[in-house]
Amino acid sequence: MTVRRCIPWPDKRLRTKAAEVPQITNEVRGIWEDMIDTMDAMPGVGLGAPQIGVMLQLAVVDVSEARNRRIRLANPQVIDASAIMNVHEEASPNLPGVSAKISRPRGVSVRYMDEGGAILERDFVGLEATSVQHQIDHLAGRMYFDNLSKIKRDMLLRRARKTKG
Repeated sequence: MTVRRCIPWPDKRLRTKAAEVPQITNEVRGIWEDMIDTMDAMPGVGLGAPQIGVMLQLAVVDVSEARNRRIRLANPQVIDASAIMNVHEEASPNLPGVSAKISRPRGVSVRYMDEGGAILERDFVGLEATSVQHQIDHLAGRMYFDNLSKIKRDMLLRRARKTKG
């Protein structure tokens, strides 16, 4: 398929809620394949469609070392979250050169539509849970740094502007 360009922050699409996917079509499957190619090229462990300018609630996640456990999600929603938190270093290809430690629930239950159009509920734990939550944020028009305090967020964005140029 195709490696797509990640749109640069502060493109307004990164702040816009993506539209729900009514059904899984060959076009949707093609977007997922492009997203996987793009995720692998970064390299990253997940990607939300708005990151490549596609305003649909589509995400892909693969935290496996062998890159062979692709999870394709349409319209994902967290339906339950662990009270135990994990901290992971998070970043985004939309704002290269910076990252931050983000605290998120260690485990989440997510309802989503899979590549066959079935509605599934699945539990994600650890890095996989972090990545799924990170992608769901993208679909809602949020960036990982929105989970930081205003002071830390402002510092991160200032650092990003400096690295840019």
